Amino acid sequence: MDHGKSGTGAGDDLGDIFRRLISSTGPISLMHFMGESNARYYSSRDPFGSEGDFITAPEISQMFGELIGLWLADLWIRGGRTEPVHYVELGPGRGFLARDAGRAMKRYGLRPRMHLVEGSTRLRDVQLEQVPDAIFHDDLSTVPMRGPVLIVGNEFLDALPVRQLIMTAEGWREVMVGVDGDEFVLLPGRQPMDSAVPEARRQAEVGTVMETCPGAAANMFEVAGRLVAQGGAALFIDYGHIQPRSGSTLQAVRAHQKLEPLSAPGQADLTAHVDFDQMKQIALSRGAKWVGTVTQGEWLRALGIDQRAESLADFAPQHRQALMSARDRLVAPDQMGDLFKVMALAGPEWPHGAGFPEDYS
Repeated sequence: MDHGKSGTGAGDDLGDIFRRLISSTGPISLMHFMGESNARYYSSRDPFGSEGDFITAPEISQMFGELIGLWLADLWIRGGRTEPVHYVELGPGRGFLARDAGRAMKRYGLRPRMHLVEGSTRLRDVQLEQVPDAIFHDDLSTVPMRGPVLIVGNEFLDALPVRQLIMTAEGWREVMVGVDGDEFVLLPGRQPMDSAVPEARRQAEVGTVMETCPGAAANMFEVAGRLVAQGGAALFIDYGHIQPRSGSTLQAVRAHQKLEPLSAPGQADLTAHVDFDQMKQIALSRGAKWVGTVTQGEWLRALGIDQRAESLADFAPQHRQALMSARDRLVAPDQMGDLFKVMALAGPEWPHGAGFPEDYS
């Protein structure tokens, strides 16, 4: 997730700031609204866990992080055990994934330097409790450029602000946020945006919405470049779609409940589905290896989550029901199993990763 810092005063109500801005200068882009909202949201709280607004996979079960660690260790071993090696996590939440992955990697002789890309000082304090040797970065630019990188982004790309374009009777326009009374509303902008739409998709029905995410594209460009230059691998795990599609996917979550996306700026987590096909194309354009994109359920089962759950349950039979419930939540098609996707990338000379069909590469 994107844990940046807001450019607005932390003591001011963000909704009031937006209303004043729109009143004086006119509607603002949805991308502006989402970016400022999430920056304020993440810099002002710890939103994770049952006491927060949402629960991520590493908090559901240690098995999630452990299997990621094993996947990375397997690739590193088959890739030649190159040192120094860097574990890099984008938007590391409370640090549970890095902690569990690190523990699993050490069992196989992989002890990478632990780099956490995190902009929120509040969350950095929480993460240090789980990963005491963490090295913090505001972005990827300060991560060392020598040695392979093992990059993980779990529910990171989905919170980066999206830009929406809508087809109107006059042509493509950017989706803007205006005010109707005290309520925020979506409306098309006045500036023609046809040139921003791929030629093959310009002739669409009125009302068609296209989403793009410049921040996700920029991060993918940087990650792929690092893999080509330094070697290594990357895993991006998020909810999204493998094939291109149209329509708005913007949603807001607060206290584990969905709400109207514009109703509580800075007070709810705003997310949108990740376009994994676009991410793949960006990575390939830089020369990185696309290992594959599969559902989270498929991938975790291929890596042995069922066997791991049974092993843990045999060791602690009093927790069997909780362990199996957590496993099901991660892999069941009607829970996280199908909605969440796993995309893997690697350096051009690195081996194929487990859990992805060999004919993908």
